[in-house]
Amino acid sequence: MRFKGMRSKGFMAVLALGMATLLAGCSGSGPVKRVSEPQVGIQQLTVKADGSWSVDLRIDNFSSVPMQFDNVSLAVTVAGESAGTLAGNPALGIGPESADIATLTLAPSSAARIAVADALAGRKSLDYRLEGTIAATPDGSGVRNFQLERSNTLNPVPGLPGVMR
Repeated sequence: MRFKGMRSKGFMAVLALGMATLLAGCSGSGPVKRVSEPQVGIQQLTVKADGSWSVDLRIDNFSSVPMQFDNVSLAVTVAGESAGTLAGNPALGIGPESADIATLTLAPSSAARIAVADALAGRKSLDYRLEGTIAATPDGSGVRNFQLERSNTLNPVPGLPGVMR
């Protein structure tokens, strides 16, 4: 019988400790709000008739809260040639763990224009690099500036002249 009584007291102590732990975890603040660095890449580059580029930037919000993306300033390099700075104010609200597209225009350098024209004419892939900042406002917070670096490749789109994805 002595063993049974100790077991009951031990069980009650463990139960009380477990309940205290559960109650401590219930702070009432809801889910954790996590702000993560966004990611930006070129989804599509279209060469316009005047030689400028229409650049569709894909902005990925990996945060657990909505973010408002208000300012983008990215140095663009294609095939090792500086194309210029892609800058704009997309004023784009993106939900948690979602993505959206902001379209900006760039008047590229002549060396970058030639590199893109060569890739399109030869139906070759084109390496690009983005480096700069994006300003975003997480839901319920102040503006935050994120430093970005991204390298990737674009390819000519069959049937769409002057378009790379």
